[in-house]
Amino acid sequence: MSRETMLLCEAAGFDVILVETVGIGQSETTVADMVDFFLVLMLPGAGDELQGIKKGVLEIADMIAVNKADGDGAFRARSAASDYRAALHILAPKSPNWLTPVITVSGLTNEGLDGLWQQVEMYRAKMEASGEWQEKRAIQQVAWMWDLLQQRMMAALTGNEQTAARVKELEHSVRTGEASVSLAVDELTGLMGL
Repeated sequence: MSRETMLLCEAAGFDVILVETVGIGQSETTVADMVDFFLVLMLPGAGDELQGIKKGVLEIADMIAVNKADGDGAFRARSAASDYRAALHILAPKSPNWLTPVITVSGLTNEGLDGLWQQVEMYRAKMEASGEWQEKRAIQQVAWMWDLLQQRMMAALTGNEQTAARVKELEHSVRTGEASVSLAVDELTGLMGL
């Protein structure tokens, strides 16, 4: 549904649309695959440094901003940003035209927010000039097509009571080892007429 909402906002004339996720996990990868720019906002000293590295969020980030870079948290934010920069140096860049910047910001005092937006604008200019912006959007459209097809096929498979019951039976048979995965898939695709 997020893709449709984004399209609706673009059709209404909005040129900046913020899509927010919570936590680290599958939703971040999904969102990263449907936005133009993926900003990862981290908190210093909250264990996010290790979690972010562990979950691979650094590999999908177009920029990392460490928040709370004010008052007593300023040193911790700079330290966390330094750790992220070091980690990024061992990863291959996502693009030959963009190195993921790591900045510190303060939502409380608004420090660094102008610089953050300047980086976003610089990213867009570089990606558009190189053609990557348009290519990324084209790739996203194709990925969306396949995601939507998969969702509709699953809905067709599980939407019928008889086939839904057989799906459950086959799941059980695969789980218990009574049926092989390939035979179960063959039967399921046969139920769909494929």
